[in-house]
Amino acid sequence: MDNNTIIRFENVTKSYDDGTVVLKNINFELEKGKFYTLLGPSGCGKTTILRIIAGFTEPTDGSVFFHDKKINNVPANERQVNTVFQDYALFPHLNVFENVAFGLRIKKVKEVEIEQRVQEALKFVNLAGYGNREISEMSGGQRQRVAIARAIVNDPEIILLDEPLSALDLKLRTEMQYELRELQQRLGKTFIFVTHDQEEALAMSDEIFVLSNGEIQQSGTPVDIYDEPINRFVADFIGESNIVDGIMIDDFRVRFAGKEFECVDQGMQKNEKIDIVIRPEDLEITTVEKGKLVVTVDTQLFRGVHYEISTYDQDGNEWLVHSLRKAEVGQQIGLDFDPEAIHVMRLNETEEDFDKRLESYGDDDDAN
Repeated sequence: MDNNTIIRFENVTKSYDDGTVVLKNINFELEKGKFYTLLGPSGCGKTTILRIIAGFTEPTDGSVFFHDKKINNVPANERQVNTVFQDYALFPHLNVFENVAFGLRIKKVKEVEIEQRVQEALKFVNLAGYGNREISEMSGGQRQRVAIARAIVNDPEIILLDEPLSALDLKLRTEMQYELRELQQRLGKTFIFVTHDQEEALAMSDEIFVLSNGEIQQSGTPVDIYDEPINRFVADFIGESNIVDGIMIDDFRVRFAGKEFECVDQGMQKNEKIDIVIRPEDLEITTVEKGKLVVTVDTQLFRGVHYEISTYDQDGNEWLVHSLRKAEVGQQIGLDFDPEAIHVMRLNETEEDFDKRLESYGDDDDAN
């Protein structure tokens, strides 16, 4: 194990007496001082992973390690972990200071030290001077800061955040994304953030784990996940995608929408069935004569920074386009794109298979 690894899951499974399997053989390592996001739809297992790390839930099988020490049976109050819950779980009968000081009082920390640590925590989350405020007098964003101050005042090594932005309005949620990321970087702590919002995950994370049905579908940096999704679920869940059936004719050559195109992928079987992904922002509107695809405009919406244009080709494939140019409903237009914009996905490929395929590219390059 790397000395920088703080949490490790080995073959972790969680099931219940009724036969429901929430997590299936989960394996990963998390490093100190990074911002991780567990991303996926409701019921995918992301909150269960958080609860296992916190010690609120025990895995049915497998092992959880903290600094290479197995912690399956370590009680929650003995772990160097604090959680910020979705509803913040603040005490309405206590003021801001006492909410933040609660954990320190449970540990019987001396009053002088409590005063110092609470004031430092409130200052850290930009709430200096708010100690005497009642929780009912605080806005949603301020309450979240109180919850974070209560988490950091105990100086944990890991801070868990269970969808803490979901109750905020759009503008405040965006502001808090910046604040949380900046806070994590200033603290230098490991943050593990749970969300179903892909935009939050892409904006805030050092690394993302995409989950579905209790399994990790893909992990990597936001750029890796967005640019190189390994399967249809990831491509569809992370941002907007055009996904169509295709054939891998040969290395660097694919067929879809009735035509052949140059691409940058390799290492698959000749004439293998594949999925093709092209992001809407990678499609450029041009004339019918110059277009690699000819499509008919179905609908158009103005989204402030671009037009969102829904189109279809002669084979019935739908193509979503994000463009600064307007189009007319019913109009035929051409769509142009670079070979790099075509992303090829093997059917039912796992993350392990994908990694092996990428390694084989490197081997080929070394041989050349």
